[in-house]
Amino acid sequence: MIDRLLDFLNASPVNFLAVRQITKALEQGGYRRLDPTEPIGVLQAGDKFYVTKNDSSVYAFQIGQRPLADVGFHIICAHCDSPTFRIKPNAEMTCEGGIVKLNTEVYGGPIMSTWFDRPLTIAGRVILRGENAMHPRTRLLHIQRPLLQISNLAIHFNRQVNDGVKLSKQKDVLPILGIINSELERGNLLMNVICEELSKTEQVTADDILDFDLYLADATPACTFGVHDELISSGRLDDLSMCYAGVEALLASPVGERTQVLAIFDNEETGSQTKQGAGSPFLASLLKRVAWQQSQSEEAFYQAVERAFMVSADNAHAWHPNYSEKYDPTNHPVLGGGPVIKFNAAQKYASDAVSAAVFSEVCRKAGVPCQRFVNHSDVAGGSTLGNILASSLPLRGVDMGNPILAMHSCRETGSVADHEYCVRAFTQFYAE
Repeated sequence: MIDRLLDFLNASPVNFLAVRQITKALEQGGYRRLDPTEPIGVLQAGDKFYVTKNDSSVYAFQIGQRPLADVGFHIICAHCDSPTFRIKPNAEMTCEGGIVKLNTEVYGGPIMSTWFDRPLTIAGRVILRGENAMHPRTRLLHIQRPLLQISNLAIHFNRQVNDGVKLSKQKDVLPILGIINSELERGNLLMNVICEELSKTEQVTADDILDFDLYLADATPACTFGVHDELISSGRLDDLSMCYAGVEALLASPVGERTQVLAIFDNEETGSQTKQGAGSPFLASLLKRVAWQQSQSEEAFYQAVERAFMVSADNAHAWHPNYSEKYDPTNHPVLGGGPVIKFNAAQKYASDAVSAAVFSEVCRKAGVPCQRFVNHSDVAGGSTLGNILASSLPLRGVDMGNPILAMHSCRETGSVADHEYCVRAFTQFYAE
């Protein structure tokens, strides 16, 4: 099981490629792609389909034996974006000696220092000229070799580096792409790389390219480590590990009474307020269409929402053995201790006593340990999908995740056992 997760992480350096991997897995599991511009059509128990939005979010449905209005639905939601650096337009900056660096901007809230002095690559999507202006073509890009590096300043020029350094997002974190060999490469180095990579399957020239959404990604493969190979080291565990646990659970789940839904959103790291984010009405519109097809009634959707339950799956902070003072004294989850229910008095999480009781009972029935996380009262925490989704789709639900270390680092640390626990808990949830 853990090898499948590592393969998924390695093939999913950015949101677009994560969605491609998820849809491939769904199709292999018998799910058909549905075009949202077309009518959904008649739905039968056991029907499996998925819909994508913006190539960066995906919504999968396995229709239950009873209509949504009668029993509601069970939904697991997660997000496929992670903190990184986006390549700006007109990105090439040629410096002395022909060294080319790229102009980037920060996406989300990365720990920027962790991106220094490690091999990086480029991944994302490239937009090509199509049949007409309104219908360009999209090609996904993943350069699978070390291509760039953000280099530190030598300690000899910054003697205070180990005392903490404030980094400039515009100056300090620009990656080196390479050195130009001729004037023909000046201003064209990045475009040459893109065209060369895309042309491996279809000839592409710079004139074919209209725009791109490209990001930096760690080029070092995900791996396990520890004396017993019990830990995971990888970029993007937050939140791709939850995405993949949801996929594995959905594919393992037989048809039950309730409709099973998996929603993988984008742009959680920047607030979710996009057409493909948890703040969008897109998921609600899909559920309305399903409910209408089953019952020919608008009321059916509202009944389904009242009977539904949501698991908002986004990783939690594991207790760090070097910084115990940062954690709540009685509610600090540990690596390998099982899925974590997250609470917050300021309502940054959707969990309450009722929804926490439901999920902890699901874990008990699955034979899985369950932990609690509450922020240290003097240390502010982050927010996640649950409340954003619930503000537009008033679902009963719980915020949970697996415990990880170094959240938002270029490489995070998780537990092999926790991933296996989470898949079991999710599979049990879909069966309830």
